[in-house]
Amino acid sequence: MKKSVTITILALIVVVFSGSMYYLYQKNTEDPVVYEVETPSKQNIVKKAVATGSILPLEEVLIKPNISGVIEEIYVEGGDYVKSGDLLAKIKVVPNLNALNDAKNAIDEAKINLDDQKRNYERQLSIFNKGVISQADLERAQVAYDQAKQSYNAATKRYDIVKTGTTRGLSNAANTLIRATVSGMVLEVPVEVGNQVIESNNFNEGTTIAAIADVDKMIFEGKVDESEVGKIKEDLPLEITVGAIENKVFDAVLDYIAPKGKEENGAIQFEIKGTLKKQDSMFIRAGLSANASIILARADSVLALKEALIQFDDDTKKPFVEIETGEQQFERRDIELGVSDGIYVEVKSGLGMEDKIKVWNAIEEEENSN
Repeated sequence: MKKSVTITILALIVVVFSGSMYYLYQKNTEDPVVYEVETPSKQNIVKKAVATGSILPLEEVLIKPNISGVIEEIYVEGGDYVKSGDLLAKIKVVPNLNALNDAKNAIDEAKINLDDQKRNYERQLSIFNKGVISQADLERAQVAYDQAKQSYNAATKRYDIVKTGTTRGLSNAANTLIRATVSGMVLEVPVEVGNQVIESNNFNEGTTIAAIADVDKMIFEGKVDESEVGKIKEDLPLEITVGAIENKVFDAVLDYIAPKGKEENGAIQFEIKGTLKKQDSMFIRAGLSANASIILARADSVLALKEALIQFDDDTKKPFVEIETGEQQFERRDIELGVSDGIYVEVKSGLGMEDKIKVWNAIEEEENSN
């Protein structure tokens, strides 16, 4: 009995010892952990915010008529350059029957008064020649007669204006002739011959005959999210890229940030505007969609490191990296960071170009081979 117990204990010891030896052997035969390293590089780092929008003229003037009617002729089209005062279109007046009837009645009344004053003047002249009345009485009759003629002529012109939009002696200032009020390029002519147009007045903004703008003065108009608006300020540089113009970046300056945001699709958006610098050799069409990179900070040709290699102390929250000092041997080194673009970050101090920085992820040789 004692002999069998002894044998069992010895066998158990042998099994445990053999298992321990096998485990140690397996551990010794495992491939060692290998950490990759990377070195810093020279980079141009730009920290920026992005806004989407479009290219628009700085000042766009809408030409509207001051008389209602039908477009009879159009003399310009989109893309034409015009000067202030150039003729754009001609309107044929469609008279209002009530106004036309009132004007006709005014002529009849003025004619009756004129005939009466003419008879009175001729009568006064006849008796003046006989020495019955004085020179002053004759002159008063003359004045009344002249005023009656003036009223008749004015009523006649009023009738012509109501009926045709112009009258004799005022053709250059006719309401039917639509002229440019500023110099620039005609961006669009949204009406055609035969279209009816409405005059611009206190109760109606009127029909647009043409849109004119100075295309040498263009702006970027876009929107930024509320998460970005706190980072930007006026006079920051912009880099504008236009979707329709490849491989071209236009410089601009941010000169307006809306003080109030508007909700769009559940997010608050703030309007911004930036004036483009004049492009002598490049024509930018109004209305093109564009993106603006708002340059928050820039560092050119600086020592840079991938942000993924940076570690932060749990207590002080200060950045540091691990520098290779020997074969798979590393030591901690504190560094000072600068501008970051989200991928690379400027290293102001603590590193040199030849330093090898430990990559966080440990990669086994077997995984590398796979």
